[in-house]
Amino acid sequence: MSRRRIVLASNNAAKMREMSLMLHGSAWDLVAQGEFGVGAAHEPHPTFVENALAKARHASARTEMPALADDSGICVDALNGAPGVLSARFAGDSANEQSNNAELLRRLAGVTDRKAHYTCVLVAIRTAYDAEPLIVEAHWYGEIAQAPRGTGGFGYDPLFYLSALGVTAAELDPAHKNRISHRGLAMQALATKMVGWV
Repeated sequence: MSRRRIVLASNNAAKMREMSLMLHGSAWDLVAQGEFGVGAAHEPHPTFVENALAKARHASARTEMPALADDSGICVDALNGAPGVLSARFAGDSANEQSNNAELLRRLAGVTDRKAHYTCVLVAIRTAYDAEPLIVEAHWYGEIAQAPRGTGGFGYDPLFYLSALGVTAAELDPAHKNRISHRGLAMQALATKMVGWV
């Protein structure tokens, strides 16, 4: 099988590791945009799909390679879908995972309805001006725990509780997580679309 390279429009090392594992066995080798000196794209849009497209076009334009972008976040019912596209910056522009998780718990203090879901939109483009991007969307449903649990995953995983399994996403084995998560489901759907895609 001849292999092709596709640039990941992200500088998130955890996301790079996770998505590389998901593409294992496919015809594609994922390369981080940072290897080409590409910085983060501006993400001004109110929807996951618009931000994913912006990131993919940014990376492809600067590397002249096919690009894959992910825009994802956690949407909490009691917060009217927040933090949503602002998941990475929920606690402010200088936020990190710990401050974002703390802010989410603060907002949900005393709230009994803790239903939430992760959303992932993946976009793959051949060139920066591709008029027919491949776009897939997937969701992962759970609830927000009262306190963080687990050391795996990243982002809000320590708070994302899966009642059917009795664990948070951060307590899952990585291979198990990759089969059932929003990003895992989206990557499975995208990989099918990418067979023979040139």
